[in-house]
Amino acid sequence: MYALIDFKGKQYKAEKGATLKVDRIDAEPGTGIEIDTVLLLGGESGTPFNIGSPYVQGARVSAKVESHVKGAKIIVFKYKPKKDYRRKTGHRQQYSIITIEDITAV
Repeated sequence: MYALIDFKGKQYKAEKGATLKVDRIDAEPGTGIEIDTVLLLGGESGTPFNIGSPYVQGARVSAKVESHVKGAKIIVFKYKPKKDYRRKTGHRQQYSIITIEDITAV
């Protein structure tokens, strides 16, 4: 069984035991979270999809926060030719690694 979830403005495919890299969550590593914004539930082969409008009623995905990591550094360089304008900045996005523990449908 798998689910398509809407989490922090992005969509992810969640399967039991899968690890996802999502935008940083304000939760300590080791704590559990519940996600109830399930867009679609899919079962094994031959089972029809359960599509929500916009969310599937009673469906939940439980996950556990494993760790917090930083992404790769991105260099942002702006310049305008012949105008002596140069700006160099960098950015590292912060992510949380979560593990999907269970998908329940009522």
